[in-house]
Amino acid sequence: MEIHVVVAPVFATNCCVVVAGGDCVVVDAGAGVAAQVALLVEDHGWTPRAVLATHGHVDHTWDAAALCDRYDVPLRIHQADAYRLADPFGTLGLGPAGGVSGALRQAVAALGLAPEDYRAPAAVVPFGDAGDDGAGTLEAGAVRLQVRHAPGHTQGATLFLTPDAVLAGDVLFAGSVGRTDLPGGDPAAMRATLREVVALLDPGLAVVPGHGPTTTVGQELATNPFLG
Repeated sequence: MEIHVVVAPVFATNCCVVVAGGDCVVVDAGAGVAAQVALLVEDHGWTPRAVLATHGHVDHTWDAAALCDRYDVPLRIHQADAYRLADPFGTLGLGPAGGVSGALRQAVAALGLAPEDYRAPAAVVPFGDAGDDGAGTLEAGAVRLQVRHAPGHTQGATLFLTPDAVLAGDVLFAGSVGRTDLPGGDPAAMRATLREVVALLDPGLAVVPGHGPTTTVGQELATNPFLG
């Protein structure tokens, strides 16, 4: 299974194209990645089977509709975060001018876009805590990912695991973890996620976070101050 990372121009979101057997899924389609992802997919002749989101923040879902429409595939997102798709800026809170929502509006505007340009995908297929098969897996064509519900950053934050890597979204970063002060964030849930989900991962797994450089589970267990 291969993972190819495309970095979005807004908030440098890491968008991952996960490939197996000629099929692929796109994880975290941030603002401005659709054209790059399409070029990558078409250059290699892959068949997209789904777009996935590690959580519902709009810097991870802005281009999901464009890719879902282009390839006639659904967006897959944890059911606890699906509500965010209908009001991506409002569910971030903090008002139109300030805080994260205001900074995001400015970053999107730098691409020549406005909040009114956002579209939710027409086909959204939520999954639950255990994925599709009741045992923590999600399948899309030949791509088979392990699913770990990891709330704290948002209610529906999710880790997607391949045999060699974990796509961590905004749960875990190199040297840090996701913030919990935005609407839907929960410090107690994040502590439980770090203790009961992240700390039990295979230390040999690579970690592709939602933003920033790749690391490993072992490196974070040894050095990340939030995992001590």
